[in-house]
Amino acid sequence: MGLRKSAAGAIVAGVVLSVPIGVASGATDAATCLFFAHILAGTFWIGLVYYFAFVHRPAFAAAAADPHRTAPIAIASYVAPRAIAWLRWTGVAAWSSGSALLLHDGLFDDAFMLGLTAGAPTRARIVGIGAWLGTIMLLNVWLLIWPSQKKLLGVVEASAAELSRAMRIVDYASRTNAILSIPLLASMVGFGHGDFA
Repeated sequence: MGLRKSAAGAIVAGVVLSVPIGVASGATDAATCLFFAHILAGTFWIGLVYYFAFVHRPAFAAAAADPHRTAPIAIASYVAPRAIAWLRWTGVAAWSSGSALLLHDGLFDDAFMLGLTAGAPTRARIVGIGAWLGTIMLLNVWLLIWPSQKKLLGVVEASAAELSRAMRIVDYASRTNAILSIPLLASMVGFGHGDFA
């Protein structure tokens, strides 16, 4: 599993190189493992959100203009299914690991109630905003983007009108996720660094 030949090898190497950081800080408990899992999954997920919003759709539109028509077939057959699978499952991993961290820290209820519960710390509102934005983004992926992409990829049969509608749904949901990702990241970083408290 060489670094140059395997994406998985590169990820494993990155995780291994991160272990000394946790050990040096004295944080080697379950929360540290959850934190690293959340950072890794979240980075992949947001990266894929940006890929679809800023790279995939414009590239696919340009490829559709190709007179030989080979590029859109290759993108739809090889790139899109793999990228969509990663988008869906890294979203689940990011949301699950983030929720597990909130549970571990005793903030799950306070965060999802946006810090409005009695005795909730002020910082629960900050992380709660991020948690809700992440939840909305995850629902967008699973309830809007994925069912529409199945039609666009030919996994599910669809009429021309259904394909047109599916394309609009994917465009809007993908752009919405790209927009929501920025305040999501701001709330997570603000919570983690205490800058917004």
